[in-house]
Amino acid sequence: MLSNTCKYAVRSVIYLALNQEDGKKIGIKQISKDLDIPTPFLGKILQTLAKQKMLLSNKGPHGGFALAKDAHEITLLDIVKIIDGTDTFDNCLIGMKSCKTAHENKRPCPVHDQFKDVRKQMYQLFKEETIGNIADRVENKEDYYLL
Repeated sequence: MLSNTCKYAVRSVIYLALNQEDGKKIGIKQISKDLDIPTPFLGKILQTLAKQKMLLSNKGPHGGFALAKDAHEITLLDIVKIIDGTDTFDNCLIGMKSCKTAHENKRPCPVHDQFKDVRKQMYQLFKEETIGNIADRVENKEDYYLL
């Protein structure tokens, strides 16, 4: 459902929440190494999040990334909107015409009715689940890094 880019973005933001210390920024090389994400690809993702004011970013020897706001204020949906957009919650599960137009054309895809409730639940989960809550439930940081 989510692109790999979006999954990496979510993992990176959780990583920052788990490792955040007062005003300290974490370098991209450290994040890349710990999460096993290619540095150039991760850099583009983190810069996108920084441009959208989700992350703080500084260049230089003491530069790096940090959350721009409290992790409990950042939802999964916030990240998904920035990276993938909301098509995941609108488009047809099997790639036929958009399920948004199903009622207009009176010809929904064969799984439209079964999937619409799942889509609503998924949207609600992403809207309510915060990075802070996820970070609070991570018991062992090292296990998380290996995901």
